Amino acid sequence: MISEELSAVRTKIAGELGRRPECFVTHPSELAILQKMTREELDQFAHENGWRMVERLGGRQYQFYNDTYERLRNEAAEEAER
Repeated sequence: MISEELSAVRTKIAGELGRRPECFVTHPSELAILQKMTREELDQFAHENGWRMVERLGGRQYQFYNDTYERLRNEAAEEAER
């Protein structure tokens, strides 16, 4: 699931969320990358990064935002693996 394109989208979202509380993905090339993924893959992508994702306008826009609960779940899972 990790491709160079998805990595670039991840970097863009992370950078935006470092400055603002939410990130809207609306650019056609970024949308094309996300639209290739299933809903489960999108949710997993967001979860792995400590984000929440909301699909807007029938998949023509995705909203990502930082989620403390997701980050805590990730940390707990990492500790359980140790």
